[in-house]
Amino acid sequence: MNMLQIAWKEIKHEFRDIRTLVFMLAFPIVLMLVLGTALTGAFNEDISIDDMDVLYENTNDSLSEPFKAFTEEVEQSGIHFKPLPDGMNGKEQVEQGKVDGYVSVDQSGFHLFVNDQSSIEGSILQGALASFVDRYNLVSEITKVAPEKAEIVFSNAVKHDYIDDHALVPKKQPGSMDYYAIVMTTMIALYAAMSGSQLIAHERSRKTASRLIVAPIHKRDIFIGKVMGSIVINMACIMLVVAFSKLVFHANWGEHLGLVFLVLLTEIIFAVSFGVGVSFLIKTPAAPTMVVLIVVQLASLFGGAYFPIENPEGILKVISSLSPLTLENKAVFNLVYANDSSFIMPAIVMNIGLAFLFLLISTASFRRGEGI
Repeated sequence: MNMLQIAWKEIKHEFRDIRTLVFMLAFPIVLMLVLGTALTGAFNEDISIDDMDVLYENTNDSLSEPFKAFTEEVEQSGIHFKPLPDGMNGKEQVEQGKVDGYVSVDQSGFHLFVNDQSSIEGSILQGALASFVDRYNLVSEITKVAPEKAEIVFSNAVKHDYIDDHALVPKKQPGSMDYYAIVMTTMIALYAAMSGSQLIAHERSRKTASRLIVAPIHKRDIFIGKVMGSIVINMACIMLVVAFSKLVFHANWGEHLGLVFLVLLTEIIFAVSFGVGVSFLIKTPAAPTMVVLIVVQLASLFGGAYFPIENPEGILKVISSLSPLTLENKAVFNLVYANDSSFIMPAIVMNIGLAFLFLLISTASFRRGEGI
């Protein structure tokens, strides 16, 4: 009962602290809005191609009708073929960037000129022209055997898709707002270590430590109650951040919110335990907070909180693997976007294991001390 009362007292105190609420609620939401809006283009994989203008010159009369039908067909896709005006050099027009391509048709075949063969426009033109040539060659062969069936190849009435591919598990990718909603939430959960590092220090600064130590309360109840209260208040803030990002920013949190919250809860338990452990290891009043702040900032930076870190190599891979956010973010992203829960248990085990280690250090130091 005593530990529950102390936990309730801790919760009420944190709710009255406006700075804590602003930091735990407003800070991640503002960062989601700013980074998610500013970096939208960096997460947009859609490619938009403008209409293409292509000049052509046809001196092969046998290809006049088929090529005309081809140009009318691709016109619907935004590829506009125009005859080369008299006195104009098609190659020069391409070199000067006035058109996207130039096609010369003569007795020897087709000749396509583009500025950059590796460009998207150049690849599209090469593919379209190659498709036409293949179909024309097919018509030529059919004409030799059955001339009456040659027209079917160029007819729009008969179309066959002999290969129809489907992705059994489509690979979804997070947008900028989806990405920062997740990484900002896991980052702010790690900031619970800041409040953990001040759990005991606040009692000393408010001159209430001596009252607690002489009260008929076991030191174990004081310790557990304060840790429980900090975990509850931080988890409540995280749930509000998730709800806000989902309802207001329409961030994608997937269909397994229970597992997501379980990862976040264990992360908060680890963060609070880490903060408490550092406060017992470093006795200087302001030093624990400074150490925790530095560690959390580095973990956030190399854990992908501010920008994605994909396929790191060398020393960056080693440093990134040391950040607990790397595994936690990976677990949440795989769960949300691939329905892959294989990283959930490793993330939970890591959080609980580290929390147990720091709580063990804290309880040993707390028992040995004369006060709190």
